[in-house]
Amino acid sequence: MSDINIKITDRDGVIHEVVAPTDMAMNLMEVVRSYELAPEGSIGICGGMAMCASCQCYVLSTTELPEMSDDEEAMLSEAFDVKDNSRLGCQIQMTPDMEGLEVELAPES
Repeated sequence: MSDINIKITDRDGVIHEVVAPTDMAMNLMEVVRSYELAPEGSIGICGGMAMCASCQCYVLSTTELPEMSDDEEAMLSEAFDVKDNSRLGCQIQMTPDMEGLEVELAPES
């Protein structure tokens, strides 16, 4: 199976249950963009390079995520509205292990 089911709460509080492919090397930010769950130009501004935090999200599920890179940690240390469960969507690759992932998009800064 190459698709997983995840839940994304958009910035208006609407929960979207989406199917994300795991065989296309997509990250969470790209999934949000492909489903148009954030206004164009408001997410993934840096192109997924962990340089802008526009794709910051809050992880609501207990899904085990890869360890945070130094670049991601540095970007979040400078971002607004950061919480203990904050991650950058561009740094979360869609893999079969992400089945059941639940996230909420952080407010637009």
